[in-house]
Amino acid sequence: MIAVDTNILVYAHRAEMAQHPAASAALVGLAEGREPWGVPLWVVTEFLRVVTHPRIFNPPSPMADAQAVVEALLDSPTAQLLLPGARHLPLLADTIAEGAATGNLVLESAIVAVCREYGVSRLLTNDLDFRRFPSIEVVPLAA
Repeated sequence: MIAVDTNILVYAHRAEMAQHPAASAALVGLAEGREPWGVPLWVVTEFLRVVTHPRIFNPPSPMADAQAVVEALLDSPTAQLLLPGARHLPLLADTIAEGAATGNLVLESAIVAVCREYGVSRLLTNDLDFRRFPSIEVVPLAA
């Protein structure tokens, strides 16, 4: 199973991004494919924060539009929202130690931890910080 990181969602949503065509194609492939895939809860919240932020995008995406993007993705029959469960805190502690994470890297640790909770072994991302976590394979976006 593969999960999708925030940057992929942002690239697919914002047409002005150079990675937009590749990210859009990757998400369509996942959404229309037969293999299960996931979106960590933390990715959803970070996506909403980033695309609606007026200091990041001018103009920012309206919140309703950003929420509709998430709902459309999760309407795919093969998509799953990855929510933290009872094992999340111990997995988070392990993942923080694994990546020697502090500061902003704690969010990456939480994403990896929720992926581990669901048995997700791969993460579609262009964020090189995830290479700090040997428990997940980083799958970069194809150009």
